[in-house]
Amino acid sequence: MSNNDNASGPLRPVRSFVRREGRITRAQEQALAELWPIYGIASDVEPIDLTRLFARQASIIMELGFGNGETLVQLAAAAPHCNFLGVEVYRPGIGRLLRRVRELGLLNVRVFGDDAVDVLTNRIATESLTKLLIFFPDPWPKKRHHKRRLIQPRFARLASERLIVGGTLHVATDWEDYAVQIMGVLSEVVGLRNMAGDNCFAQRPSYRPVTKFESRGQALGHQVWDLLFERVR
Repeated sequence: MSNNDNASGPLRPVRSFVRREGRITRAQEQALAELWPIYGIASDVEPIDLTRLFARQASIIMELGFGNGETLVQLAAAAPHCNFLGVEVYRPGIGRLLRRVRELGLLNVRVFGDDAVDVLTNRIATESLTKLLIFFPDPWPKKRHHKRRLIQPRFARLASERLIVGGTLHVATDWEDYAVQIMGVLSEVVGLRNMAGDNCFAQRPSYRPVTKFESRGQALGHQVWDLLFERVR
């Protein structure tokens, strides 16, 4: 079955992700060719019918910038009763994810290959998502590049609007100054509540897997900051 049959204005001119190709393996290219028609969602400017997309009604969990798909696959395998949407522009990562989805026989994963801001703005209707996950977004560490960071006030408001009441926005980063910035941005969004308490970071929820990247960082003494915010109205 193909999913290719399937608001607000632009938030800012800077893209949320920089499209980078890198080296793609033959296996990843083959996965893109064979599996994208099954699991991929075509670019468009209309909100997608999520019930039709998955052929069922269930909680929708979306991960923005899933990288190589390691976390998304683990989450989807652990919660077959939920529907998962992944967003990524890195083609080798998409190819790797699609291979793992096929290997594990997962039926609850679909993928966007577009910019995260575009997807949230155009393809996801308001009050659609049960959880929105943003794990280790690009920190753009140089001060002059901070304006390129994904989590800015207008994006935070957009993200909040796409959550159902009671839905959660979960962000994790290993850059302390970005964590502080995110805390400030999310704390100012009307309708979002810090689930750990005002200005408090959360403990890592058990559902968030520790990736290989994160494990390497922890071995070097790097700290990770989790932020969990609930939409309350």
